[in-house]
Formats: sequence, structure tokens, C-alpha cells
Amino acid sequence: EVQLVESGGGLVQPGGSLRLSCAASGFTFDDYAMNWVRQAPGKGLEWVSSISWNGDTTYYAESMKGRFTISRDNAKNMLYLQMNSLKSEDTAVYYCTRALLSHRPGGMDYWGKGTLVNVSS
Repeated sequence: EVQLVESGGGLVQPGGSLRLSCAASGFTFDDYAMNWVRQAPGKGLEWVSSISWNGDTTYYAESMKGRFTISRDNAKNMLYLQMNSLKSEDTAVYYCTRALLSHRPGGMDYWGKGTLVNVSS
């Protein structure tokens, strides 16, 4: 079965850094673009970043540009999100998601359970 398992969240002070990981299994990882999506407490889902199947192309929401870096290691079936200069507004549950092969904008078919990032002093 398809599984996406996030890890690396936790408590961090404003200005600090965290590296999130997503371990993928149950499918051919390098066939798929991947995404990070987040949900702040009491708010809706917010797209964070995407990466193409081979890592050649990346996309970021405007508020994350210059602070977050998405990457992947296809040999290890791993997706990463390096988060620097964290702000309290980044507090959220972060989800790893698989993009649709159809490339339909916003299309995601599998989600992990998420990992909580709490940015607080």
C-alpha cells in the first residue's frame, strides 16, 4: 500500500530551523512529483512547495521563498523540506502529499498523517 510518513517536526524558536522528512513506500517514487502542504491551527490547507519527479523543478508559496527548500532523494524514496528563518506563522501540521500523474493543478491523491511544527519562544 502507498504510505507517506512525515517526521522531523517539533518545537523551535522563531528564527530557528527544522528539516522535515517524508518516507515514501508502496509506489514508484520517482514517477511522481511531490508536495508539502500545511494546515495551521483553525485554518484551512495551504500549499507550501512542490518538486518534480527528478528534482529539477521546484515551486514555493510566496511566503516561503528564500526560507524553505524542498528536495528529494529518489534512491532513498525520501522527500525533504528544509525550513529556515521560521516564524510563528509557520506553526502548522505539515503534510507530505503525492501529486497526480495527470498533472491536474492542485491534484494530490495520497497524504501522510502529518508532523506538527510549533514555532514559539
